[in-house]
Amino acid sequence: MADAPWVELREKFQAALALSRVELHKNPEKEPYKSKYHARALLEEVKALLGPAPEDEDDRPQAEDSLGTGDHTLGLPAELVEAEGPIALGAVRRAVIEFHLGVNHIDTEELSAGEEHLVKCLRLLRKYRMSQDCVSLYIQAQIGSPPLDPTEHFLSEEEKLAEQERSKRFEKVYTHNLYYLAQVYQHMEMFEKAAHYCHSTLKRQLEHNAYHPMEWAINAATLSQFYINKQCFMEARHCLSAANVIFGQTGKISTMEDTTEAEGDVPELYHQRKGEIARCWIKYCLTLMQNAQLSMQDNIGELDLDKQSELRALRKKELDEEESVRKKAVQFGTGELCDAISAVEEKVSYLRPLDFEEARELFLTGQHYVFEAKEFFQIDGYVTDHIEVVQDHSALFKVLAFFETDMERRCKMHKRRIAMLEPLIVDLNPQYYLLVNRQIQFEIAHAYYDMMDLKVAIADKLRDPDSHIVKKINNLNKSALKYYQLFLDSLRDPNKVFPEHIGEDVLRPAMLAKFRVARLYGKIITADPKKELENLATSLEHYKFIVDYCERHPEAAQEIEVELELSKEMVSLLPTKMERFRTKMALT
Repeated sequence: MADAPWVELREKFQAALALSRVELHKNPEKEPYKSKYHARALLEEVKALLGPAPEDEDDRPQAEDSLGTGDHTLGLPAELVEAEGPIALGAVRRAVIEFHLGVNHIDTEELSAGEEHLVKCLRLLRKYRMSQDCVSLYIQAQIGSPPLDPTEHFLSEEEKLAEQERSKRFEKVYTHNLYYLAQVYQHMEMFEKAAHYCHSTLKRQLEHNAYHPMEWAINAATLSQFYINKQCFMEARHCLSAANVIFGQTGKISTMEDTTEAEGDVPELYHQRKGEIARCWIKYCLTLMQNAQLSMQDNIGELDLDKQSELRALRKKELDEEESVRKKAVQFGTGELCDAISAVEEKVSYLRPLDFEEARELFLTGQHYVFEAKEFFQIDGYVTDHIEVVQDHSALFKVLAFFETDMERRCKMHKRRIAMLEPLIVDLNPQYYLLVNRQIQFEIAHAYYDMMDLKVAIADKLRDPDSHIVKKINNLNKSALKYYQLFLDSLRDPNKVFPEHIGEDVLRPAMLAKFRVARLYGKIITADPKKELENLATSLEHYKFIVDYCERHPEAAQEIEVELELSKEMVSLLPTKMERFRTKMALT
């Protein structure tokens, strides 16, 4: 090959790589693949300069030209040879170009053409697939010295990579392979395997210093959500702590990874990722507290002291388990990095809180990240995200109230929930945010409902509750009724008719709302006998709705088993109570 064509080949190839990797991020919004198409044209020119493949490389039937699951599909020969001599060198260089053309077409969503080029690449390499020059393209095995990087086929001898650099690049290929396996298993909904490969990818990236801090941190934070759902809170905490530490490196270190964008020069992306990691921390704190509540509550949702004692006894076992096995299995980094991650971990417990003080520590951590997330996810521009963060904040107060023994302080926590949720209703357009509106209406109603129950419990302890307490109870009752009714009215059709059949997604909330409305009418305090009778009649009407609906739709009964039994009981008792009340009214 003459010097001039070889220089031209190299320059065109390097230019194509630059267009694909660097210029890509400068493309106009309306032409996202502009640089990819330019790169493709250069690759086609290189391919033409290399000339056609020898006839024996392209003489197999088309039926074999597809990406299969085994070597037979590619017609791989039994014998393998080293890529030596001009014919082999030409085949390998053509394979490199076919490989890059294949990736180029896949990147521009031309999958069939991309597959066609990749098949040609594999076919050209079939004799040499295990040679040092070619194995990196196959990602099958590493034998002896590290294999050549594909780009080296267009470098002069003086420019060839050192073995250490080759080894790094080949390790990077293996790491990418793990990353792709994680994605494949995720799409196949094999989440355990997906998490395993994701975790392995993150560990290797740290080991080989081959990562972008911002990207690595968001991937680690995302992995924490898998562990949270599996109730593996120690592992989740480790991922989140590592995410914090690595995210702190953004813009401060250089890596061996190809730079797609200067992270430190993108403040909006930086703050968005920071907010996303904060939201993962919120979920961690909230889920850990909720898990503790579920473990310790009795059948009416209050703290069960016996269960609390049992969990205290189990705590030592959890601590021992951490030290012996689990911590070593998930640990990211070594040396100073490991110490930095441990320092973050030590500030947040992974154990279920067993009393108010422990719950409060988790609550404060969660609330800190709520404020951090809200710095980016503001109502203007990020409506849904902002609302979800506020709802999580409300949920943190709600679960903290479970651990609080002072009823007045519990009331104040629910009051804080209402104060943060009610303004959202005012700002939201119910036509465009119907589902979110329903969620918030139901949550506000429940907060008022809980406050009313607490105020009633406080009043029951007093010998003679004054008119102020009675008025407070009735006002809370009225507010709860208002929001439950808003929620139920949102289920009506355009003609304001309540549905004969309630959708599965809102069945339980709708039945709970009906049940609580029935109970609320029965709790209204009034000195007017006539008004009290009216309230009892309204209460009975809602209890009957629940019973009648479940008779017409038996599948609904399993959604509200407890409430249905209580409703049946009230449908049986209330008419007798109302009749006695009428008799008493007639006598007076």
